[in-house]
Amino acid sequence: MSRTRPNLTVPDLTGRLAVVTGASDGVGLHIATGLAAAGAEVVMPVRNRAKGEAAIARIREQHPRAVLSLRDLDLSSLGSVAALGATLRAEDRPIHLLINNAGVMTPPTRQTTADGFELQFGSNHLGHFALVGHLLPLLRAGRARVTSQLSPAADRNAINWDDLQWERSYHPFRSYSQSKIAFGLFGLELDRRSIAGGWGITSNISHPGISPTNLLSAQPGIGRPRDTVEVRAIRLLSRLGILLGTPQTAAQAALMAATSSTASRGRFYGPSGPGHLGGPPAEQAIYSRLRSEDEATRLWHLSETLTGVTFPTIPSPAGRR
Repeated sequence: MSRTRPNLTVPDLTGRLAVVTGASDGVGLHIATGLAAAGAEVVMPVRNRAKGEAAIARIREQHPRAVLSLRDLDLSSLGSVAALGATLRAEDRPIHLLINNAGVMTPPTRQTTADGFELQFGSNHLGHFALVGHLLPLLRAGRARVTSQLSPAADRNAINWDDLQWERSYHPFRSYSQSKIAFGLFGLELDRRSIAGGWGITSNISHPGISPTNLLSAQPGIGRPRDTVEVRAIRLLSRLGILLGTPQTAAQAALMAATSSTASRGRFYGPSGPGHLGGPPAEQAIYSRLRSEDEATRLWHLSETLTGVTFPTIPSPAGRR
């Protein structure tokens, strides 16, 4: 397979309800497109309604019968996350697929969420943690598969337990790594807790490799007035088909993790090319930073405390709650 041309076959998803965060552009847009093309009804929670409407129009240009709808969501606000949860619970429709894809990457200076958390940790991890908690009844009703999107950054650095909010010394990339490590620990712990508690959902994790998306592009809203040197290099390599993928191929790992009969719970999926930067999707070894169940349990309890969102208690043969 060409590194720039996807060929994953998504199974028939007719009658399935999918929720995809971050679906208004980039990799998320192609994830939503793949699900809709396979017959799923796709709910796209977005922060910017205009971008969301434009994304729906793009998908329907290719797939006129696609069933798509927008909801409001700002993952940097726990109030917004709770409001989306309340909206979807009021609609009372089982959710069959949830792909936690949205993210923010490396603001040059430390910024905070509406609730005072460091922006990347608060949005990438805590926002999605709270979202899953609020949607848990619908996920259980749909016996859902939950796929959480990481980054190769989760294979670098560590969780800064002594300064989780980076108040003493902010580093853009290390704090981004922390948010993705935390999110990976959550995705794997969610599956363990579902098994222990009989929640009926499955959870796995994925990463898109590297492709030219807007994560490193100019974003004045987070203090980045112009494109980074990194994103310009990524665009060039992607265009030349050297090592890296495109946003379309980068969507394939999450689609595989979320829909394939060969994808398993508690596993990790990403591109299979050199360095796992691009190429066709496949299962890969779980990063070393995601393997500690003790750290996952510690993070779970801390995340419940920080967000105020609690999950059902599970049996505790090894000291877990």
